[in-house]
Amino acid sequence: MSDGTFDGVVVGAGPNGLVAANHLLDKGWSVLVLEAQPEVGGAVRHDEDVAPGFIHDTFSAFYPLAAGSKAIQGFHLEDHGLRWVHAPAVLGHPRQDGSWAILHRDRAVTAGLMDEQHPGDGSAWLELCEEWDRIGDHLVNALMTPFPPVRAGLAALTRLRSVGGLEFVRTALSPALELGRARFGGESPRLLLAGNAGHADIPLDAVGSGFMGLLLAMLGQTVGFPVPEGGAGNLTKALAHRIVSLGGEIRCSSPVSRIDVENGRATGVRTEGGQRFGATQAVIADVVAPHLYGRLLREEDVPARTARRMERFELDPGTVKVDWALDGPVPWATPPPYDAGTVHIADSVDQMVEALSQLSANAIPARPFMLTGQMTKADPTRSPAGTEAMWAYTHVPQQVNRDAGDGSVRGTWDRDDVERFADRMQARIEEAAPGFTSRVLARRVLGPREMESRDANLMGGALNGGTSQLHQELIFRPVPGMGRAETRIKGLYLGSASAHPGGGVHGAPGMNAARAAVAHTRLRRLVPGR
Repeated sequence: MSDGTFDGVVVGAGPNGLVAANHLLDKGWSVLVLEAQPEVGGAVRHDEDVAPGFIHDTFSAFYPLAAGSKAIQGFHLEDHGLRWVHAPAVLGHPRQDGSWAILHRDRAVTAGLMDEQHPGDGSAWLELCEEWDRIGDHLVNALMTPFPPVRAGLAALTRLRSVGGLEFVRTALSPALELGRARFGGESPRLLLAGNAGHADIPLDAVGSGFMGLLLAMLGQTVGFPVPEGGAGNLTKALAHRIVSLGGEIRCSSPVSRIDVENGRATGVRTEGGQRFGATQAVIADVVAPHLYGRLLREEDVPARTARRMERFELDPGTVKVDWALDGPVPWATPPPYDAGTVHIADSVDQMVEALSQLSANAIPARPFMLTGQMTKADPTRSPAGTEAMWAYTHVPQQVNRDAGDGSVRGTWDRDDVERFADRMQARIEEAAPGFTSRVLARRVLGPREMESRDANLMGGALNGGTSQLHQELIFRPVPGMGRAETRIKGLYLGSASAHPGGGVHGAPGMNAARAAVAHTRLRRLVPGR
């Protein structure tokens, strides 16, 4: 017996699930979205739990990929309450000599600051930006569309000669370390490229890291690193509002326990509360791949070949995130020339490499590379006047072999463990901003366990639905031979970050899944029995 039947059922109301539901509704489908948590958003939510009057983004915070995403921008979310705001500068990195590496939204300002530190770097930066202007949009489109990206790939190829042909291909394929050294003489542009590459779990000396660093740096120059005014959750609330306005239905606190499969086709879902909802056309799972194939599907419904390959699925590292309510601005040892929303903390590129190498060796970094956010600098509504809502996060191994630091952190990630590691993180900021600790009104620490309890997709605190390293990207995501949204079960589509093109708030996995579902439904109508 069914509690309702819809054309499409979407499991999970994270950004990918909400993007998928929006597209299906635009195509005239009836749609139900089921979410396990009490509110929509997945890893794009905010709360006021740290201190009264302070709004902190619970997980992700800055959204260059969303701002540059055609999928998300096409929904005109400003009509549904979303307003993007920006900090004066996109990104800053304090250096040990007291200077700053700064990525400003105005590329001329960025270049001017670089040139002051190392003559010639400014013109080299502008040259890189001009190359991106000619080909960047096409590369992003190729990355976000299903693999292989035929149309977008051809568009990029037609512009390849204008950016230097194979020389640009070499640039895009270079590791972040090589890219920085080859194009710049000073440390600041190298820090900015390497730091942006460090947002993913690709080693800085590995293929793919350079493109990641280039992508985020160039997005910083074209769309910035915006934040939703009032909190990250206002992005996903706008997506949800649009769904409801189009007649879609969203049910929160409704965890799905099973996807029904009959004769090799997904026919609906069951919730832990005992409800069943039918899906006449498609089920889209905004669910991390191990949960889809290991929990929501019966063992007999998963093809043996898929089950074997999923045994080798690799998660990205875990995360420890610290939120602070500060009674004043961060007391940086040397004030930056422009206040940045995002700040990277590492002594140097070499020290960043050391920390990420320790992470790759399953060691807890002694001096972790950290991403931090000064949210009030980007959005004054986040805290009372004169204060700062700040956070920092860093990655930790899924399986810990040792602590590369003083041995005080065991890697069990219980409450004592994450607090000790948070002390290590806070000490890193204190070095760059003496007096920081004296400004702390309140602190919250979210370790891998807390991350997963707030969003089941964040297994072990993994933010990207699986490693971003090349062996699990493109046609290898989530496993070799399944580099598209389609699964081996008809009518079931993987629309989470575990699918191509992977992590980041851009909605591409959800959009790819929804487009595949629509295309296959049309084909089935033309060719009955498919």
